[in-house]
Amino acid sequence: MCQALAQAHDAWACREVPVGCVVVRDGDVVGRGHNLTNKTRNGTRHAEMIAIDQILAACGGAVQDAAFERCDLYVTVEPCIMCAGALSLLGFRKVFFGCGNDRFGGCGSILPVNQEGCGPCARQASAGTHAGRGFPAQGGLFAEQAVELLREFYAAGNPCAPRPHRPVRREA
Repeated sequence: MCQALAQAHDAWACREVPVGCVVVRDGDVVGRGHNLTNKTRNGTRHAEMIAIDQILAACGGAVQDAAFERCDLYVTVEPCIMCAGALSLLGFRKVFFGCGNDRFGGCGSILPVNQEGCGPCARQASAGTHAGRGFPAQGGLFAEQAVELLREFYAAGNPCAPRPHRPVRREA
């Protein structure tokens, strides 16, 4: 989780919402990411999606070669509904997160995607895959640090927030 927090700090340094994650397979970090929604102007460029793209790129884009069923994801903020859906469809083994996400959380704060899964589970289960099933999720790891990063970021003002938004605090 410390590496995920480091990714969140990198996000903040880039003026992105400070969310970071790492993906661990068999004890090795195989993907890492932080939010890039402001830089790319693309609302799907969440930390989890960046890490997933890294893993897929490393195995030539073949989902079956990525071995997501052996992967654990560590992220500073509860995955949103979109990201939780992707983690379910890819068949992640387990997700650990820092603080909850009371606006968009997909691991119980808003919707329990992690418990219910998503997608055509019955059809995939008969094909022998785990995609679309739920996944265990555990929150509260370094939650205070994750919340503090978010507080500091939003207190300074998000320069890419839609108008009207709080004024951006200028560094002296």
